[in-house]
Amino acid sequence: MARRFEKIAFVASDAPVAQTARAALIGRYGNVPPEEADVIVALGGDGFMLRTLHAYQHLDVPVYGMNRGTIGFLMNEYSETDLPQRLEAAEEVVLNPLAMTACDRKGRLHHALAINEVSLLRAGPQAAKLRITVDGRLRLAELVCDGAILATPAGSTAYNYSAHGPILPIGSDVLALTALAAFRPRRWRGALLPKTAVVRFDVLEADKRPVMADADSIAIADVDWVEIRSEDSIRHRLLFDPGHGLEERLIAEQFT
Repeated sequence: MARRFEKIAFVASDAPVAQTARAALIGRYGNVPPEEADVIVALGGDGFMLRTLHAYQHLDVPVYGMNRGTIGFLMNEYSETDLPQRLEAAEEVVLNPLAMTACDRKGRLHHALAINEVSLLRAGPQAAKLRITVDGRLRLAELVCDGAILATPAGSTAYNYSAHGPILPIGSDVLALTALAAFRPRRWRGALLPKTAVVRFDVLEADKRPVMADADSIAIADVDWVEIRSEDSIRHRLLFDPGHGLEERLIAEQFT
């Protein structure tokens, strides 16, 4: 049975081109609050799509993005015509975020969710020193580096790929652990871990080698340790035009 999305909520970034598009689409198709919608249409770039998914994760509503930003990896092409037909024909992908718990050097706990990745980044002139534990088992006693990334398949083409990490197929149930400019072990690139893994980073010599943690642009300064796990209880539902979904984009990215 074909899906019907009769009530649409249009949300847009602050960019003038996105706001203009939102006004045009509302004039053509109407608009309801996200809490009353059958589908949310997000207008902007990938950063705005991530913010939209976080903002409405409490709603079991799919999100269809149209690119009015720059990269648009998580977005569909923009068009004002045939939107109901495109929504009904769209393919759905379900993403689970990473849940980050970070303890800063004052002992305060911080919690955040990341759809793309959690990054640990050096915050001073000296390289960071990290100890890595996976599922309670010590895997790397000391990684001297500029930082490290734990990325989901959806985020594997973002910061992770720029750091020479692997691209992960959607649905692979794998996480990518990638080092940034590893000095010791020399040129250590990281590891592939099961989605069920619980990864902990302990910051060594944090007083003279400060480290910050970042979960989809939610930054925590001066962390002492960070623990990350996949949060399967949260489901982000994304819609893509047929033949242009995340799986196809991940494959195509490797041949460009």
